[in-house]
Amino acid sequence: MKRRFLIFMALFHVLLPFTVKAQEYYAVNLNPDRSGPVSTIFLMPNVYPAVILEGDTVACMWLTDFIKYSPLTFRNTKEKAAYSKLIRDVKKTLPYAKDIAGIITETYEYMETLPDDKARQNHLNKMEKYLMDEYTPKMKKLTKSQGQLLMKLVDRETNSSSYHIIDAFMGSLKAWGYNLFAGMFGNSLKTRYNPYGEDRVTERVCVLVEQGAV
Repeated sequence: MKRRFLIFMALFHVLLPFTVKAQEYYAVNLNPDRSGPVSTIFLMPNVYPAVILEGDTVACMWLTDFIKYSPLTFRNTKEKAAYSKLIRDVKKTLPYAKDIAGIITETYEYMETLPDDKARQNHLNKMEKYLMDEYTPKMKKLTKSQGQLLMKLVDRETNSSSYHIIDAFMGSLKAWGYNLFAGMFGNSLKTRYNPYGEDRVTERVCVLVEQGAV
């Protein structure tokens, strides 16, 4: 357990501050110009607006591309088991990678509002302690292979390796030190994600998970 925990210590420092918003509901008037009862729909943040078409409430949304893959053919049960394990690992780690990507974006925007380097460093120090307390129990449950996958998926979501993320926020010295530490356990924070090469099967699984197909 301790061994698995140490593998992911460096990754905690890219999990920077984010705001947890209370769930809110909005009553939207969908039919303000017609007489009679007002037609409304209750929406949550990041859900969909709607319009009235011939008396029916129709949600308005942008549809993402849908990717259809050909069925895989496995040469043996070992390959099939490995693919099933990859699906389980992606389902467990992809949400973390997406959280990290969102946190990095929000953190960059917030840091830009702080007056000087001292204020930014103080903020990072406080959030480092908070995130250690918050994420240590979660990261301790990951296996070594899941930790390696997570670092690649962070690259997938941010288009930047964990090493370069730490370098940008914490400096080159810490990035070098954490990468050296990770290397003691067979990991590298410089690991890159290649969806067209060695990670093409992982990319397939990620897309299928995002589409809810697996």
